[in-house]
Order: sequence, then structure tokens, then C-alpha cells
Amino acid sequence: MSWITIRTTSARWEAELMQQILSAYDIPSRVLDIGLGIYCGQGSQAALQVRRQDQWTALLLLSSPEE
Repeated sequence: MSWITIRTTSARWEAELMQQILSAYDIPSRVLDIGLGIYCGQGSQAALQVRRQDQWTALLLLSSPEE
């Protein structure tokens, strides 16, 4: 299975929240720790990944609504 990163955050909880949103739509995702920010006082940096075939659906679901 091929995974692609669609978002990076400076807080792991943000990535986990986005993962829960995708899970509600049955889109498999995973959260990876990507940095040492927690040791520098910035929180735990994380990346949200989805399968390549779900990339555009996930990006649409996580985008902000248009005005």
C-alpha cells in the first residue's frame, strides 16, 4: 500500500483530530511523528498520511469551506 503525506502539523493532536475526521468517512490514515519539537518546547510535530488513491478526497474533506 502506498501512503502519501497530505498535512504536517506542529501539534500531534491536530493530526489525530484530522485522522478522526477521515475515519468517519472510512478513509484509512496514519499519523507519524516527524520531529523533535517536543524536546525544543514546540510540541510533537506530526504528519498525516493517507493512501494515494484517497489523497484528493481527504484533501477535500480537510479543506476549509469556501465563502
